[in-house]
Amino acid sequence: MKHVIAASILAGAIALPFAAMAADYTIMAPAAPGGGWDQTARSLQEAMTAEGVSGNVQVVNVPGAGGTIGLAQFAQEANGNPDRLMVGGYVMVGAILTNKSPVTLDAVTPIARLTGEFEVIVVPAASELQTLADLTAKLKADPGSVSWAGGSAGGTDHITAGLFAKTVGADPKLVNYIAFSGGGEALAAVLGNQVTVGISGYGEFQAQVEAGALRVLGVSAPERIAIVDAPTFREGGVDLVVQNWRGIWAGPGLSAEQVAAITADVEKTVNSESWKKVLAAKGWNNTWLAGDDFKAQLATEIENTTAILKDIGLVS
Repeated sequence: MKHVIAASILAGAIALPFAAMAADYTIMAPAAPGGGWDQTARSLQEAMTAEGVSGNVQVVNVPGAGGTIGLAQFAQEANGNPDRLMVGGYVMVGAILTNKSPVTLDAVTPIARLTGEFEVIVVPAASELQTLADLTAKLKADPGSVSWAGGSAGGTDHITAGLFAKTVGADPKLVNYIAFSGGGEALAAVLGNQVTVGISGYGEFQAQVEAGALRVLGVSAPERIAIVDAPTFREGGVDLVVQNWRGIWAGPGLSAEQVAAITADVEKTVNSESWKKVLAAKGWNNTWLAGDDFKAQLATEIENTTAILKDIGLVS
């Protein structure tokens, strides 16, 4: 019996260091609850826990200014701390430019691009707008008569609204866009008939669409996608494709070994069955890109977004 007890203790002593290697993470969603960043952070939380990547994952929300308030806070508080992560993406790239943020993505450590999601335009079920053609006609007649509820100014939703107007021949500088700091607030505005249309990723409207409270006029994908029962913009006569993307960052001041460990944890998560189920349920695309490839993609996105924002009059 003594030998059994001793062996058990020895086995525990050997196992403990390996168990301790699973990091505890706090993931910042730099937006209010309900939106795409919040959903991404909480989906990572669930998958990391379910797959044993981490024993304890917390999510915190820091809304405001297209994620730039959270970015500034994260860059300071996560400095040298490998347990802190932040979700962000295309929206933040635009917000940094439109808000002239003194803190940019250069201040944090890019880990990986995770997902891509196409934009949808929705209306209340009782809306007089039945098709994209109806929306196009109203927009061309008077761009200001169409109010759009979406995420932060200069983000993917705002860019898509501006590009939509430009593509159909309306002045994108006259788009009546109303920015909200979280998907829940934008959803409430659409459901309350405070705006003409809502624009965002499908996941932010999915429950209300499935409940019959909202109707999708069109999706910005190049071809129809299974999860959305609606035509593409192109099918509706608008030759436009837009895909939002989201990724994850760590704080500054980390060693190469710490960055590699974080990247390995995230990669294990996104290759798991738990994460694949999330993608299928939310209609997200797996756009995994890490390391130097992600850094190069970020540089290209910043350059392209700057050009788009100038084109539609959001930055000078």
